[in-house]
Amino acid sequence: MKVFLNGEWTQLSDSMVFVSDVLQHFEIHDKVVVVEVNGEILTKLEHQSTRLADKDRIEIVHFVGGG
Repeated sequence: MKVFLNGEWTQLSDSMVFVSDVLQHFEIHDKVVVVEVNGEILTKLEHQSTRLADKDRIEIVHFVGGG
């Protein structure tokens, strides 16, 4: 499926069905993230239950520490 991910059209593998699958693919599933799908901010619990569909608009923001 093709989704609009962080401002760019991205082709996702057929194995990426849920938001949590995308987070795991990009290796940010263990980090503090904010995920928005089609304008709706998801809770962490919703990452595993929110199914993705073709042409969804996804924004993922994760926090990076530094000094």
